[in-house]
Amino acid sequence: MRFVVGLKCVHCGEQYAPEAVDYYCPRCGYHDGILDVIYDYDAVQSELNPQSMRGKKERSMWRYLPLLPIADEANIQHLQVGWTPLYHAPRLSAYLGVAHCWVKDEGRNPTASFKDRASAVGVIKALEKKASRITCASTGNAASSLAGFAAAAGLPATIFVPRRAPEAKIAQLLIYGAQVFSVQGTYDQAWELCMQASERFGWYNRNCAVNPYLIEGKKTVSLELVEQFNEIGAGHFPDWVVVSVGDGCTIGGIWKGLKEMHRLGFLSKLPKILGVQAAGCQPFLTAWQQDSPLVPVAADTLADSIAVGHPRNFYKGMLAVKESGGAFVAVTDKAILEAMTALARNAAVFGEPAGVAGIAGIKQAVEMGIIGPEESVAAIVTGNGLKDIQSAVKAAGAPVAVAPDMEAVAGIIGGILL
Repeated sequence: MRFVVGLKCVHCGEQYAPEAVDYYCPRCGYHDGILDVIYDYDAVQSELNPQSMRGKKERSMWRYLPLLPIADEANIQHLQVGWTPLYHAPRLSAYLGVAHCWVKDEGRNPTASFKDRASAVGVIKALEKKASRITCASTGNAASSLAGFAAAAGLPATIFVPRRAPEAKIAQLLIYGAQVFSVQGTYDQAWELCMQASERFGWYNRNCAVNPYLIEGKKTVSLELVEQFNEIGAGHFPDWVVVSVGDGCTIGGIWKGLKEMHRLGFLSKLPKILGVQAAGCQPFLTAWQQDSPLVPVAADTLADSIAVGHPRNFYKGMLAVKESGGAFVAVTDKAILEAMTALARNAAVFGEPAGVAGIAGIKQAVEMGIIGPEESVAAIVTGNGLKDIQSAVKAAGAPVAVAPDMEAVAGIIGGILL
């Protein structure tokens, strides 16, 4: 916390000392009073700059400690978080119709999703507060990441998930030892129940939309993306950074990280941000197109991680696209399933539905003329495909059944060739 100077409300502009508030602006409440962590960037730059980072051996999100709200490094858990691989994918570029496509595979984090970056910070803040228990509501990935990092710290966790959460993600929660409430309703209902439980029982609240520190973990994917791109010397930074959008925290964190790298001299020009929603749950796209306030919707998509009808961090999510001069698009579930196979077969990265929605979004944005064929993109794949095997089977189809006989195989092969 050496370089944190305060927490600023994005709604009313009031600034607070970190010790004065826990989660949100007391004037505006948790629906509007989202806080942003403010740093002394001049002081940060004295320790974190292109020269100081050259040759730095630490290869995790913790290489960016001057830009993280951590008071005691002793609370950092042993799990390897961040420095996930960045791949150049020429065949995927050709499929999408862009000059270059880069894929950052966040499914390589400890619990197989991007959300580990946020949970790593959330558990540390809970330990700093000497919390007896930590909680969150999630469609799946935030829950499993919290369960994993809470287990690493020996901190009890209680998690609220909606009825539709995938079985694989529920299994992760239980194997890590979390107490799991399967709320027989929507994600939004699970979120409200979690908020009430946190207040009633005094549990530390990991919900990213109200906890200002969680986005600070999420932004590290952008810090890495810029550094990795500079390391490989691949020319100018991509014109677009693309990510799927649920509650707005991820896209907001990505944009904040990019702005910070620009401010600190790592990035000469800021990219545009493409936010991708599911067609069955597109409140950001609707508000952006109509230049209107948020109107919550009923979520209807197989991409559970972005099935958020009432995004709680609407301001930061919308700001990312508007400030960057970017765009929102929405893609059908059919396009998402096609993107699962396209990404796997052209770049060998296996992503879950929400994780690959950005790939489908790039294809659609090219078709709409939003992204030009001469432009380059960096796609953040937010979760591993093993998180949702049922969707993977829908996308890939079934194996060919064959008798244990070579002639049977030959007959099938011959039939295929004919």
